[in-house]
This record gives sequence, C-alpha cells and structure tokens, in this order.
Amino acid sequence: MADTFAGFEAEAASVLPASVRDFVAGGSGSETTLRLNRVALDSVTLTPRVLAGADEPDTSRTLLGSDLDLPALVAPMAYQRLLHPEGELVLARAAADAGIPYVISTLSSFALEKIAAEAPSWFQLYWLRDRDLLTSLVRRAEDAGCAALMVTVDVPVMGRRLRDVRNSFALPADVVAANLVDMATEAHAAVPGLSAVAAHTASVFEPAVSWRDLEWLRGETALPLVVKGILDPRDAHRAVEAGAAGVVVSNHGGRQLDGALASIDALGPVVDAVGNDCEVLLDSGVRGGIDVMKALASGASAVLVGRPLLWALAVGAVGEALGLLRRELRDAMLLAGCADLDAVAGLTTGRARWPS
Repeated sequence: MADTFAGFEAEAASVLPASVRDFVAGGSGSETTLRLNRVALDSVTLTPRVLAGADEPDTSRTLLGSDLDLPALVAPMAYQRLLHPEGELVLARAAADAGIPYVISTLSSFALEKIAAEAPSWFQLYWLRDRDLLTSLVRRAEDAGCAALMVTVDVPVMGRRLRDVRNSFALPADVVAANLVDMATEAHAAVPGLSAVAAHTASVFEPAVSWRDLEWLRGETALPLVVKGILDPRDAHRAVEAGAAGVVVSNHGGRQLDGALASIDALGPVVDAVGNDCEVLLDSGVRGGIDVMKALASGASAVLVGRPLLWALAVGAVGEALGLLRRELRDAMLLAGCADLDAVAGLTTGRARWPS
C-alpha cells in the first residue's frame, strides 16, 4: 500500500485507461499553473516551535457549523464512477469515517441525495443556463441535508485541457451527470480533436454570471454560501459583500486559466482582505499533511483535497489515503510544536531560496 499520496497515483496508473488518467491529472494549456501549485507549496517553509507539552495534537475544527476531525474537506470532483463503479459513494463513506465533509459535485455520477445519505455533505453548484434547474438543485441540496452551498465561479467556460482534446475524451455510457440527467448524453459522443466533456459544459453552464446573480442566490437559500475560485483579494472582498460566509482560494487545480498564480500565493492577500468576515479555504495542489500545515499557517481555515483521493479511489484505498493524511498532519504538528490548529495558525512561514 502507498505510503505517500504520490504512491496512490503511481498505483492508479497501472489500473486506469490512459484517457482517464489524463482526464484526472491534466491541466489547461501548457499546464503551467498545474506545475506552479506544487512548486509554490514546496517552497513554503515553516519555523517550528518547541517544548509545546503536547503528545496528541487536536486536529479538530468547526467550520460554518460543520464539525471536522481534520481541517480538510473532500473537494467537489465530477464523474467519479470513471475511477470506481461506486464512485462518489465510496469516497463519501470514507469521508464520513474520517470525520470530514464530502462536497458533492453538480456533475456527480450519482444523484446528490444518494451521496448525501452516505456522509455529512456540502453541495457544489455550477452556474447553469437553466435558472429553474439551478434553483431545483439548491432545493434538492437543502432537502438532502447539505450543510453549505459551494458556488464555483471560475468556470464561465472550461479551460482548454489539451490532454482531453488529444484523446477526444468522452464519457463511457455508464457514467452520467446524474443531477442533470436530461442533458447527460451530450458528454458521451466522441468527436475527433474535441473533448465531449468540455462541449457538454459549454452547453449547460452560464458564461455571463455576475455579482448580481450571486446576490440573487444569497436571497434564495439559508445555507451558508461559499464562493470557490477566488484568487484576487478584491473579488474576495466583493464576495463577502454579496453575502458569502466563506471563500475558496483556488485556481481549479490548474485546469482553468493557464498562467494563473498558484493558490498558495494568492492565499495571504485574500486572508488580509477579508479579515474575520468570512472563512478562507485553500484548494489546488494539496498532496499531504505538511501541505495542510502550510495552508493553515498561511491563514486558511481548512483545505480541499482532490486528485490524490481520486487516485486512491481507483485502487480501493480512500480510507487508507485519508488515514495517511491524518497521520501526516498529526506528525507534522508534533514536530512543529503545535498542540492544536490555533498553534499551527501561529507558525511563522517563509519561502525557500532554491539554488539557481
């Protein structure tokens, strides 16, 4: 069994079709931002404290009314049946066992109600052209007991993911966008030189979303609103003004604007911009417990973990992956002299100077 998150990716490579590996691993354009996420996180340094007098660090946190055993959430990720026949259901159960929320994707391959029955959940919402369908998804999320609504705002159109284009990637017949069932088949027709998934999202996503739309949504639901896809502190401040209880600093895992800055580089200015007015989460590039430490020491309340859990899902090891995350975080907290997450937030961070 893998002893690092990278190990799960290596194991998954031996069991997945190349086109599915590329769909999960790939970024947009030349994948500059995809690489930057790791380079930037690797360059963050932590100054440990000593003599903390703690032998069992407290990794728990309450976030927007949700109790977390770890300062992490399972990121919203589409079409998980590509990785495992029970896809989202397996990962949701593992999240429940680990004591962290599972964020259900609009493009999940099981209905949101079925997933929410497996774990304490949040619901991620893409902005759809069909306002009635969008509203119905919000109502379904409320009725299913989802604790928060995470609105993704950085996908007016899908970034050009060249691996998918070169593979003419399309969904297999048994994988559908279960929450959009009447439109699901559009992602199944393979066209040479095109991504059927990108064509599908172009047909159903609304590209001209504005702050006015977000304000409208704030008036439509009592759920805490979390805005995902923020990199500019001005947008973070605007999101709070529109009623957001949280923002996710994210470049969509390097899958949208290629050349966007690394999420960890955007985190500090966003935290400074919103102060204590909302929760700030980090997404994109997290690959282990030390990355969680770096994010929290840089001002985040929690992180979203994505691709590594998909690789673990492909080899039936999501429980082991989340256990590894817990172990790595606990060990890092002990080594840094941190008895709890408040102590982590108080660590001094820096940037490594790599040899030229």
